[in-house]
Amino acid sequence: MRQKNQQKRLYVLIDETLEPVYGCVQGGHAVAQWLLEHKRQTWNNSYLIYLKADVKLWRERLNLLQKDYTVFREPDLGNKVTALALLDDGLLFKKLKLISSN
Repeated sequence: MRQKNQQKRLYVLIDETLEPVYGCVQGGHAVAQWLLEHKRQTWNNSYLIYLKADVKLWRERLNLLQKDYTVFREPDLGNKVTALALLDDGLLFKKLKLISSN
């Protein structure tokens, strides 16, 4: 059982169609964008978790749940959404897989 005061982690949901290396670059942009948009954030650079995801589907879910998240759009891909970043306890993302080179 998780404690209520457990530190939240920064989750980065990366477009599952991207190659892992390119996806991680997109994830880095999403983290930077999240920091720019959340000046009073509480994340202290401890846990950073990159996950493969259907970002379109997850945007819809996060909107329905009224979660505060950041979107990164890649200009070189026609401003396609390539990654999302949010501070969360991660319970929503239990079934998603970590980014891997395999």
